[in-house]
Amino acid sequence: MVLILGRRLNREDLGVRDSPATKRKVFEMDPKSLTGHEFFDFSSGSSHAENILQIFNEFRDSRLFTDVIICVEGKEFPCHRAVLSACSSYFRAMFCNDHRESREMLVEINGILAEAMECFLQYVYTGKVKITTENVQYLFETSSLFQISVLRDACAKFLEEQLDPCNCLGIQRFADTHSLKTLFTKCKNFALQTFEDVSQHEEFLELDKDELIDYICSDELVIGKEEMVFEAVMRWVYRAVDLRRPLLHELLTHVRLPLLHPNYFVQTVEVDQLIQNSPECYQLLHEARRYHILGNEMMSPRTRPRSKGIATLGMVWSAPHSASERTSHPYTGSESVASTLPTPHSPESTGYSEVIVVVGGCERVGGFNLPYTECYDPVTGEWKSLAKLPEFTKSEYAVCALRNDILVSGGRINSRDVWIYNSQLNIWIRVASLNKGRWRHKMAVLLGKVYVVGGYDGQNRLSSVECYDSFSNRWTEVAPLKEAVSSPAVTSCVGKLFVIGGGPDDNTCSDKVQSYDPETNSWLLRAAIPIAKRCITAVSLNNLIYVAGGLTKAIYCYDPVEDYWMHVQNTFSRQENCGMSVCNGKIYILGGRRENGEATDTILCYDPATSIITGVAAMPRPVSYHGCVTIHRYNEKCFKL
Repeated sequence: MVLILGRRLNREDLGVRDSPATKRKVFEMDPKSLTGHEFFDFSSGSSHAENILQIFNEFRDSRLFTDVIICVEGKEFPCHRAVLSACSSYFRAMFCNDHRESREMLVEINGILAEAMECFLQYVYTGKVKITTENVQYLFETSSLFQISVLRDACAKFLEEQLDPCNCLGIQRFADTHSLKTLFTKCKNFALQTFEDVSQHEEFLELDKDELIDYICSDELVIGKEEMVFEAVMRWVYRAVDLRRPLLHELLTHVRLPLLHPNYFVQTVEVDQLIQNSPECYQLLHEARRYHILGNEMMSPRTRPRSKGIATLGMVWSAPHSASERTSHPYTGSESVASTLPTPHSPESTGYSEVIVVVGGCERVGGFNLPYTECYDPVTGEWKSLAKLPEFTKSEYAVCALRNDILVSGGRINSRDVWIYNSQLNIWIRVASLNKGRWRHKMAVLLGKVYVVGGYDGQNRLSSVECYDSFSNRWTEVAPLKEAVSSPAVTSCVGKLFVIGGGPDDNTCSDKVQSYDPETNSWLLRAAIPIAKRCITAVSLNNLIYVAGGLTKAIYCYDPVEDYWMHVQNTFSRQENCGMSVCNGKIYILGGRRENGEATDTILCYDPATSIITGVAAMPRPVSYHGCVTIHRYNEKCFKL
């Protein structure tokens, strides 16, 4: 039977009684007279699709035209195969291929929750769903299973917006499980930025060892002080002490124990029973003690501040006067030594970091000597002014860093004077004078003592070497150099002092390398440097010595163990009397005098790990004959800027 829709026409209505096949014209129009469009594209827009979906959802609720029942956890959901297939490639593959489910009325799906299926179908039939903190996880997993990427991405975006110190680690683990790289990265960055808060929550204590190490070893960790990392680790260990006790040494190798405040180290770290009963931790404690005595002379991965990390404190903190001032357990209680630290001073502060301090110098030959003492932070690129150098009219003095202070000795005027810069108080203090006045000499620190080497007294080159003990404030003579020189390169390495090159007189340069052993108080000659130069500078890094300057472009490296020299890189121009210092594991060359006698303001950075040298910044002014050392800057307040 054929169903014909429309009004039935009588023969009279056809206009021709005898010929029903005769065509009837409705109306005629002349195409030439048309001024508008000949057709009209009508669209009801998205409202049409929404209305259709709404009707289908009503059909689903009324079980009208449904042709499949999805069963989840025993709960039945009548659905339309066509709607499910249109939204999900999972169901399209199930219903459109020759699978058993394409013929069955009841399809059971395992591995998801009934509540998740309800939310999923609500989205399928309405295009809308309410994502909450309670349903986001199972809704994400369900949309992943059914391959609806739009809903899956919406759940991931919702999780990003819910990041909090109490949940970011759990969300990070969830993101890792489901290969959500963007969400994983955001979670990790959030946890690094808020580590102090994160470490106080339950999720932190449930991390596995490798996850914990991934955080505490990071240079990107933002903390107020390294004590917070130590306390976080100890809280984690004490949470399951019997199980986690064997992991203590491995974890502490990633805590920068040398950077803990000495009072805290003595009152909290060394007295901890777990650490005392762990002999394998003794070496880490010994390293921290040595650093408190030797300062930057002793380097390890744990002596370098976290590059982005330590948030600024308003002032240098001090620990309680006695252990009795600390209440409750130092790691799990409500109060600890570290909790006595003040709150951050200002968001612009740079906090605890390694900085290069430039002391004095001059802008050009015959020019005025500069009074400035300024520090440069290679991470931020910022320069800060410190207390001006006393008697800045002097020139050709020597500078070195002792622990976290700076010594300046000798110079063309008052050549016996020695001044020490106290970095915490930002003041210069006069200390015991040299036994023999000198200039064009060098200083270096070896095993916690300062050595003044060689130089010129206005008449002769000096072989004299003096040693300074800061505890007794005394200078004593030690064995003299084998060859008297001025303007050599001097540094300490592998427990010995090395004097490289220099000028034996006004007209010649030396290529000798003289090595001093403090145990035998004697000097030996080692392998000669490939070039004979004066006005050169040396630093030590990773048990190797690097030398630059002397109006040469070359950077040479010396291995004191193998007694071997090698050329490692070239600078961009020839210069001498430049500053050279190790900071954040890289070597910085600052300023210096070019062949034309003019000073330069360039800063070069040499990375021994890659052997790449780059120009990184400019100094506030051109300078040469300056001192250049690296110290730790605790915060801006301690410099009284």
